[in-house]
Amino acid sequence: MSKQELEVLGQDATCCPGLAAAPLDEDRAADLAKVFKALGDPVRLRLMSMIASRGRSGEVCVCELTPAFDLSQPTISHHLKLLRQAGLIDCERRGTWVYYWALPGVLDNLATFLSVPHPAGVTA
Repeated sequence: MSKQELEVLGQDATCCPGLAAAPLDEDRAADLAKVFKALGDPVRLRLMSMIASRGRSGEVCVCELTPAFDLSQPTISHHLKLLRQAGLIDCERRGTWVYYWALPGVLDNLATFLSVPHPAGVTA
């Protein structure tokens, strides 16, 4: 798998047993690390938040994302490309603009993966 082609995670329910279910094998750990690496940058995390907050059927134009940052449009596009390659978002070009949306269930699957059940009688 090249750096430019990342596997889309979270497209079915069987892919994401929780972190506490069993130790990760090398391949699964490498796949998840790519997703977390994409989210590990503050700009990409903010972009993901702005896109995901549009809701299930929502989408956002790149023209709405760019003004929120003190970065050039090509830099924003690069960050969006990395989120797309990690399988977190998708996009569609409409004329001059590109519209982005969060892929359904991907963030839910990551949340499920990260959740650890509390032992009986123990509260957080």
